[in-house]
Parts: sequence; C-alpha cells; structure tokens
Amino acid sequence: MTPAPRLASSIDDPPGDGSVIDRLVAANRTYAAGFVDPGMGARPVLRVAVVACMDARIDLHAALGLELGDCHTVRNAGGVVTDDTIRSLTISQRALGTRSVILIHHTGCGLQTLTEEFRHELEMEVGQRPAWAVEAFRDVGQDVRQSMRRVRTSPFLPHTDDVRGFVFDVTTGLLREIDPGI
Repeated sequence: MTPAPRLASSIDDPPGDGSVIDRLVAANRTYAAGFVDPGMGARPVLRVAVVACMDARIDLHAALGLELGDCHTVRNAGGVVTDDTIRSLTISQRALGTRSVILIHHTGCGLQTLTEEFRHELEMEVGQRPAWAVEAFRDVGQDVRQSMRRVRTSPFLPHTDDVRGFVFDVTTGLLREIDPGI
C-alpha cells in the first residue's frame, strides 16, 4: 500500500493550491489508489476501546503499538468522559464486543488553560449558551480519576472491571498510570 503524501505540518507552511481540505482529499485519492480491503469486521480484535484527547501530538496507534482493527478509538478535547463518550463506549461494548477501556489524558493539555468562562464568552458572542460543559481541569491526574469513575459507574456499560487511566507525556512519549483511588 502506498502511503499518502505528507501534508504540511505547520500553519506557517505555504498553503499550496486549494484549501487544506482539498489537500486532504487529494491525499485520500493517492491512498485509495493503493488501498486493499483488509477484509475485517467492525469488532476490534483486542476488544479494547481507547478514550483519548484529540491533541494532534498524540499518535495513539504508534504510542500503544496498535494496528488497524485492534481497537475502537474515541477522541475529544481532554479525553474527558462525557455523556457522548459513554454513548460511544456503550455501543462499543454492547454491539461490538469490547471488554476493556483505556483512558489517556496528557501533559500540557489545553483544557488546563480554560475555564467554564469559555462557555459564557461563547454565549456573549453568538447569543446562545452551549449545551455542553467545557470540562476544564487543573489537575490532569484527578481528571483521569474522575473519568475512570464515570466509566466504572455508568449503568449502560456492562464491562467495567478492566478500566485503567494514564497520562501521556508529550515530551517523552511515556504513559504514567493513574491510581484510581477507589
């Protein structure tokens, strides 16, 4: 399979022809030209769901030694377990067979610099208060513990025995496990 051409990695790089999305679509065409159907189903081989921050510095598959088809991946700001995260995990477990959940927050997270004031500022700007919480935090370890509790106590998740939380260090690439404190 031919790898897709590498896109510019900096906002300072010249934009080239078209928009960033045009470049992504062009990269997909190159990828698809060499694509071979892997012939696998939607059920993750390792029966694990990974919940992690959307931070662009974290290459989850590389960091965890995962291959295509190994896991379900749920990413959002902060890797916080929200109602929508529980929705995705419930579908992952009940319909697609996952049994384990790994939660990954990271050092230097942008949510550590925000507050719920962000919602108020949005409301003032657009005239409508967001229905969602920012879920900002100061202590990343404590937020991992809170996320573990949310998974372990959800009535919708039948498999909560193998839930572990970690902080990914963006400067070393290492995971540090967080004691759930239960």
